[in-house]
Amino acid sequence: MPFDILPHLPVLTVTVIRFILVTTVSLHILLTKRNTASAIGWIGACFLMPALGTILYLMFGINRVRRLAKRLVSGRSPHRPATHDSSWNRELEGQFAPLALMVSKLTSRPLVGGNELTCLHDGDGAYPLMLEAIKNAEKTILLCSYIFRNDEIGQDFIRALIAAHKRGVKVHVLVDGIGSGYFVSGVYRQLKRAGVPCARFMHSMLPWRMPFINLRNHKKILVTDGTIGFMGGLNIADENRVAQHPSHPVSDTHFKLQGPVVRQLAEAMAWDWYFATRELLAGSEYFQEHDSSGNSVARIVTAGPDTDLEKIEFTMLQAITLARRQIRIMTPYFIPGSRVMSELALAALRGVQVDLIIPQKSNHPPLDWACAANISPLLDAGVRVWLVAPPFNHSKLMVVDRAWSFVGSSNLDIRSLRLNFEINLEAYDTTFAGRLDDFMSEKRNSRLTHHDLDKRNLLIKIRDAAARLCMPYL
Repeated sequence: MPFDILPHLPVLTVTVIRFILVTTVSLHILLTKRNTASAIGWIGACFLMPALGTILYLMFGINRVRRLAKRLVSGRSPHRPATHDSSWNRELEGQFAPLALMVSKLTSRPLVGGNELTCLHDGDGAYPLMLEAIKNAEKTILLCSYIFRNDEIGQDFIRALIAAHKRGVKVHVLVDGIGSGYFVSGVYRQLKRAGVPCARFMHSMLPWRMPFINLRNHKKILVTDGTIGFMGGLNIADENRVAQHPSHPVSDTHFKLQGPVVRQLAEAMAWDWYFATRELLAGSEYFQEHDSSGNSVARIVTAGPDTDLEKIEFTMLQAITLARRQIRIMTPYFIPGSRVMSELALAALRGVQVDLIIPQKSNHPPLDWACAANISPLLDAGVRVWLVAPPFNHSKLMVVDRAWSFVGSSNLDIRSLRLNFEINLEAYDTTFAGRLDDFMSEKRNSRLTHHDLDKRNLLIKIRDAAARLCMPYL
């Protein structure tokens, strides 16, 4: 009888291995995944395909970035304040006081007054000022860009950065490992060849590093001498110089910052540099103490799959909750998760005028398809959805009650809110908010209605519904 079991040993071995794999992975998922749908999906994949499901989970299901970030902050660099400073401006007591206090605790960054915020439109308005700041820099230049193309305007920036490096300025350039070229990055090569310290964020050709390919640094930051800062949605590419009529124009909004908030912007860039290179940037030449430059009370808010998970989304949710009269949002892509959708719908239902302004046609058609399949509940709740005529507008703006503004690099999609490293600025300034609100009002070219969605033919509706299923990955 004992010999009867021998032919079945391989089957028993495989069965035991499958059981161990499924059990181990399932326990890890149960203990680490907060999102119920994600947890169920991964457990289901592992039960149906134990070997392949386990491999996929090990590659894409574990947030190794957050674990890495926790190891890096164990020594607490000066760019990640360990304690919360609640000394926010007492003038904000009132409608937005709960928001100010919540974001203080959420980010461990204080609100700072005395800032001057200047709105810049397109590369035509922003690039000359950015290049001027680089050319006038005497001590330091910190630059981070998701897309940094090796085209005409890219060459202008490269020459300016190399010239600054040669005259003794400490230059640090961080480009994304995908957005600025995965296989070949001309910008990275030229800067490195010239001796300019340059790094590619989470870039690797090694197969076991593939889990990081989905996690991108989407920030756009420039700080010179620790005194002048630029941030927003603008990449460095010829397509953003709309006035020069490129073949695929991209309109955008960027911001020039002066005042105490520039230090927070520099600290955010220094943290990303440390994350990518393990090199700590320190010294007064990078982080200046600022005198008052204006009347805006502002703060930097960062988000990413590291220790900043969901902070931009939480800030938006709290602001939507506090709205009394009006919410106006402009975003190039609109496929958020259920939390943002629910809060916007509830705001509209309680009588707040909610205006959502999106492009008539973006530069990523699958995102448009998913948006069309996902937006009906907002129309049902009374949210007004407006379409912006070409050229494609890449601005990311939010204004509540013409008093509070939230601007930066983050799109209103799941990728930006959960996977990308993003940076936004919140501002408590009625003048600044009013200007942004007026700008968004001017971009409301036509209104999207139920009729527009209903008149799509069946094949288009099926295509859009299929794209909606891919929302977490678009």
